Amino acid sequence: MMKIRLSEDRELAQHGWLESRHTFSFANYYDPRFTGFRSLIVINEDRVDPGHGFGRHSHADMEILSYVIEGALEHKDSTGSGSILKPGDVQIISAGTGIAHSEFNASKSEAVHFLQIWMVPGENGLKPGYAEKHFSDEAKTNTLKLIGSKSGREGSVKIHQDIDLYASILEPGKSLELPLRQGRGAWLQLIYGALKLNGSPMKSGDGLAVDGEKTLSITADFRSEFLLFDIA
Repeated sequence: MMKIRLSEDRELAQHGWLESRHTFSFANYYDPRFTGFRSLIVINEDRVDPGHGFGRHSHADMEILSYVIEGALEHKDSTGSGSILKPGDVQIISAGTGIAHSEFNASKSEAVHFLQIWMVPGENGLKPGYAEKHFSDEAKTNTLKLIGSKSGREGSVKIHQDIDLYASILEPGKSLELPLRQGRGAWLQLIYGALKLNGSPMKSGDGLAVDGEKTLSITADFRSEFLLFDIA
């Protein structure tokens, strides 16, 4: 089974300083056809104007990952962590028993463009945690670079859920394959470009759910950056 989520069909939320595209149901937006995929429940593509952002707010029992595409994102939280994230940076917040944080555009002149991703953890009541890591374009080019996993293997950030998260920048005409173990599914989120996943065409902003396939075959028509979730 393969199910496409077209970029233009995503919910568009505009709040003056914020433009957000919701892949799945989020906040006041609800679509029973798109409430998440397995333990992956939020993929928001956000663009935040200079000098604006999300004020201090709280989360609990959620794995929250930010992937910066353009610009600079300033983060502060109640664990004492604080940093400015730039393209290639991956941040994971394990909200656990509760964490408060804020996210602001660190630039006074340029917008920040990033993906915010929420995953349900494998267990509730965990100790709150924070981690970040940079993955260069070179490390992601023409390969599936593991950037998040349950064990934190291969230098990836640790996710408290049975998810292998890969990032890739695939050059035109290049192909990649990933075997899927029995019982697992996949979600591919195309950040930009054009590619085919098991023959299904995708364009910038599209997402594609895959269930019941043994192998994922990905071929780029144009230079393409994407995230691939291999989920139990």
